[in-house]
Amino acid sequence: MLKRYRVRNFDLLLVLLVVSLNIIGIFAIGSAKESVQDKQIFGMLTGLCMMMAAAFVDYSKVLKLHWLWYILMIGLLLLVHFFGDTVNGAKRWLDLGFIQFQPSETTKILLILFYAQFIMKYKEKLNTFRILFLTLLLAVPPIYLVFDQPDLSTTILITVVFCAILFVGGLSWKIIGTVLAVALPAMMVFLTIIMQEDQTLIKPYQRNRIMAFIDPVAYADAEAYQQINSVIAIGSGQLFGKGLNNNEIASVKNGNFLPEPQTDFIFAVIGEEMGFVGTSAVIVLIILIAIRCVMIARTAKDTAGMIIAAGIGTLVGVQGFMNIAVATQMMPNTGLPLPFVSYGVTSLWCLYIGIGVVLNVRLQRRNLYNL
Repeated sequence: MLKRYRVRNFDLLLVLLVVSLNIIGIFAIGSAKESVQDKQIFGMLTGLCMMMAAAFVDYSKVLKLHWLWYILMIGLLLLVHFFGDTVNGAKRWLDLGFIQFQPSETTKILLILFYAQFIMKYKEKLNTFRILFLTLLLAVPPIYLVFDQPDLSTTILITVVFCAILFVGGLSWKIIGTVLAVALPAMMVFLTIIMQEDQTLIKPYQRNRIMAFIDPVAYADAEAYQQINSVIAIGSGQLFGKGLNNNEIASVKNGNFLPEPQTDFIFAVIGEEMGFVGTSAVIVLIILIAIRCVMIARTAKDTAGMIIAAGIGTLVGVQGFMNIAVATQMMPNTGLPLPFVSYGVTSLWCLYIGIGVVLNVRLQRRNLYNL
């Protein structure tokens, strides 16, 4: 599976962007909850090793095992379904002793790897009813199992990444137009239904989060509590922030107004303690990582490589946008981590492996021009 590569094709810039973002996250986590900072540092160091290992393994060989990755993905999600730990009404984790393993994070990467090979294999027939139906059918089990945990936010993210994969893989514009013509009105009907108190499509707490976004004042002491305090924290940081590990009494973080700030609302900690400069750095790094992945996709040697690089870029970009949008009250609370920044070893490992595969795509690029 190992082969010789041209060192000049190794994308050091992408690695530096990822590491820089991760380091900002480690500093922010140390300020938010110092007791878990060492675990995040461990996650970064081991993640870098995983990334380098993945970077020099021929992705074409890895993709030959795409059905194994699909079975592994479904198997892990089923283990969560039957044996997972339930926290705050959600069953998303497997207790491995030294870490809480979250299979939905591996699903994001394994789904991209599976469809990279599957779509490349059937690229010429992708727009036929039979292959397109099979493509959609295979996506149903993992998406449903994640939705059933329940984890609506990750379900939406995976669905968006899946749509991006289909687009990159060559889905016809006619089909895309038809789907949008049906999906947009359907979404409006869906939103209308879930507004009803007696609806059963989503969990009550999920509906309350949507209602809290629409009318935050009415839910200020409940579902909108975190987002309101998050916006206050970000605004109070002004240009340069209050400084990491500060002891200011007038601090949202120090006053414990943000429960578990090291995870979903780490962006609020960065805003309060690193200010506009810190938050801008995070946003720019996420955008640059996503763009770099897309640029690598443009020169991939084959469709599979293109799908992998574009898929990982979409994952980082969309997940980053969703997390920041929640922290700034631009969308309902979703519970997604900020890529490479939020605390979570499973998420960190999976993202590093994903970047490692993208690096291998770059190492085998078509030498049409230099990026």
